[in-house]
Amino acid sequence: MTKEGKLTHLAEDGSASMVDVGDKTATTREAIAVGQIKMAPETLTLIREGNLKKGDVIGTARLAGIMAAKQTSNLIPLCHPLLLTKIAVNIEEAPELPGLRITSTVRLSGKTGVEMEALTACSVTCLTIYDMAKAADKGMEIGGIRLVKKTGGKSGEWHADLSDSTTS
Repeated sequence: MTKEGKLTHLAEDGSASMVDVGDKTATTREAIAVGQIKMAPETLTLIREGNLKKGDVIGTARLAGIMAAKQTSNLIPLCHPLLLTKIAVNIEEAPELPGLRITSTVRLSGKTGVEMEALTACSVTCLTIYDMAKAADKGMEIGGIRLVKKTGGKSGEWHADLSDSTTS
């Protein structure tokens, strides 16, 4: 949304349009997204010990998330193709869920933000974990995917209020 309360991807006639970022100043921009996948404790053990038939769940999911961030403009209409300078996907055990927590960080020096790339990386990481472990646990639950931080650009820095979040 703009300061005037208008959606940025709508033309005057109400049709969808890609935002023109040509006149914007290039700045270093970063976005961090988080998510989680809950599963049976036995499934978490299988993943940790590498005992699933499809192989290394964590390594494969991390690569899938990185690849997904690079493909965001092909997946989400009106997203700009970007020259990303960093994509990191961190996957940590969360025994209290039980399950895994995912954090994706995406950075570039450019004229538009990388929020969608961070969210896409996080989402596809979770989906890949589900795909690789579904033979053991079809009841896994993906959730809590959200942007938690963005920096750069005209709007500057933004942090989510995590005080009421289930994904901390």
